[in-house]
Amino acid sequence: MTSTSETKFSVWALMAMVVGSMVGAGIFSLPQGFGRVTGPFGALIAWSIAGVGMLMLAFVFQVLSRRKPDLDAGIYAYAKAGFGNYLGFLSALGYWSAACLGNVSYFVLIKSTLGLFFPVFGDGNTVIAVVASSVILWSFHTLILKGVKGAASINTIVTFAKIIPILLFIVFVIYGFKADVFALNFWGGEDVSFSNIASQVRGTMLVTVFVFVGIEGASVYSRYARNRNDVGVATVVGFLGVLCLLVLVTILSYGVMLRTDLAQLRNPSMAGVLEAVVGPWGAIFVSFGLLISVLGAYLSWVLLAAEILFSASKYETMPRFLSHENKNGVPSHALWLTNIIVQSFLIITLFTEYAFRLAIELTSSMILIPYLLVAAYGFKLAWTGETYDRDPAGHRTDLIRGLVALVYTSGLIYAAGAKHLLLSLVLYGPGTILFIMARREQGKKVFTPTEMIMFAIAALGAAIAIFGIATGRITI
Repeated sequence: MTSTSETKFSVWALMAMVVGSMVGAGIFSLPQGFGRVTGPFGALIAWSIAGVGMLMLAFVFQVLSRRKPDLDAGIYAYAKAGFGNYLGFLSALGYWSAACLGNVSYFVLIKSTLGLFFPVFGDGNTVIAVVASSVILWSFHTLILKGVKGAASINTIVTFAKIIPILLFIVFVIYGFKADVFALNFWGGEDVSFSNIASQVRGTMLVTVFVFVGIEGASVYSRYARNRNDVGVATVVGFLGVLCLLVLVTILSYGVMLRTDLAQLRNPSMAGVLEAVVGPWGAIFVSFGLLISVLGAYLSWVLLAAEILFSASKYETMPRFLSHENKNGVPSHALWLTNIIVQSFLIITLFTEYAFRLAIELTSSMILIPYLLVAAYGFKLAWTGETYDRDPAGHRTDLIRGLVALVYTSGLIYAAGAKHLLLSLVLYGPGTILFIMARREQGKKVFTPTEMIMFAIAALGAAIAIFGIATGRITI
């Protein structure tokens, strides 16, 4: 697409992409998600680790947007520039898969919320829930086909609208906060030991990753920015604002209900917390706010998912049919493929008991490799000194930030565990067919020797995971 002045995004629109992408289903499920595994002490440690780690990653995005302004669709382009075609492809595939799975979680949570008032929707994974979700899915599909700019404008408005209910939730919960309840919850259990606290913190890592997914929103849409410096500003400011909301929602909830009760809440668990403070209308209020929030976040994620396929195709790492644009300048083939996959995942939710939790965990798992590669590229750039010979400002600081981001993202993969890594390979392995198609279209050798080894590992891991699911050794 040729970016004209009419399609350029302001810093506010880019910031709305970041906030809109991050503030979705995750924040409304935090009280239950954290309550299942830890208390306030463990939660504060988890948010400190996640906050510092993701802030360093945000700084990496900021630095790369300034030092590599020619690399559009950041999260994919950075991986390719730093580590070659196949890892660049895997970054694009992982990010796109995470976007698709994230959208599934939004639909499940929407219907689970409606299930509070209309039992036919259950926990969001009934036949009626899937049918209703499908109607919303294809309605948004039609809207986006009419133009990306219009959809992004709607996203900006919705982003501001959905922050208001969250802020009011925080105000009401502060009013209902009970110090004695908070004290009883503080250690997260009777066994106060380093190993227990460490286990609690590890148990929250995938939850924190899920709520931070979207931090790269401005970077992905960097080709639309009026000013490339706005990309970094939007990323860091948007991240800090959302982090404050996430911490407040999590910690304040421990002062309203006992941890065991928080763990038993159905999602959106923020509704149950507010109901405990103000009565039944609190659940209705949060549910209404969630519907606005999730629909807005879904719009952001559909845009991001289609954009990453489109850009990868333009960079000749995805098949060329994905670079097709309709008369409105929308990457329509990429959008169709995205929503067909989302529809397929929605159908799969009929066969899993904990559809929302599974969607969260798989979304977090799929985004880990793309984040790791961005952090590694930021560190590599500072380590080798590329671009710093002509602009040495902040070299040492960028090196430290890149290293911290790299250690953090590596730690996330460890925290996710072998199960989630294997499940992610179920998508990475077979998904490589798109890479093979693209390379053959260009008449190029598919893999280098190193890339062949990486593909063999991915394919083997996918086979092990599929065998594990089939035999019941890996449960979903």
